[in-house]
Amino acid sequence: MIKPIELVIFDCDGVLVDSERIAVRLQVELGAELGWPLTPDDVVDRFIGRSKESICERIAERLGEATAAHWWEQLVRRHRDAVDAGLEPVDGLPEALAGITLPVCVASSGSHEKMRHTLGVTGLHKRFEGRIFSSSEVPRGKPAPDLFLHAARRMGVDPAACAVVEDSRPGVQAARAAGMRAFGYTGGLTPAERLVGPGTVVLHDMRELPGLLAEG
Repeated sequence: MIKPIELVIFDCDGVLVDSERIAVRLQVELGAELGWPLTPDDVVDRFIGRSKESICERIAERLGEATAAHWWEQLVRRHRDAVDAGLEPVDGLPEALAGITLPVCVASSGSHEKMRHTLGVTGLHKRFEGRIFSSSEVPRGKPAPDLFLHAARRMGVDPAACAVVEDSRPGVQAARAAGMRAFGYTGGLTPAERLVGPGTVVLHDMRELPGLLAEG
């Protein structure tokens, strides 16, 4: 028997805040500057949804550890500047949150510092304060299930009663591996075909989410 949903776990970038477009643009710029030409699709495929450690490991394999460290330092600085210049919640997100009565939390590959910044700029931090979890708290980032299982444990909810809202392939893979229902949001940069799979509902408009959650 399928358990009713008791907790909704949101990814942050691309699900709550419209920051993935910024990240992709900056990764393409840094690749051109530092010797690894990348298209936006390359960035989505290699980096989006993954932890700092995973991204830096991939860059280091290609360009060396020193360049990877410099790349990340520049990415963090430029991302902060771009966020301050104007970051908005994902389209339809405020309406979706208003329609969700279930407990919610955030579980992201981003650092706590980054989430305090992006969620703060968009006015969302208070909505999730005290219920924000980062991949820095677990041994393995997405697509491993560690982060989502950690969030469920901290929130006191059975993983089988959790729903995860994600916009990346590593994210939906992590949700499935955790034994959770996945809701793949296609309004960002990841094509729908990369999100489909068992136990996954694909949605194109965040305003659809409350109704889909109610259906279980």
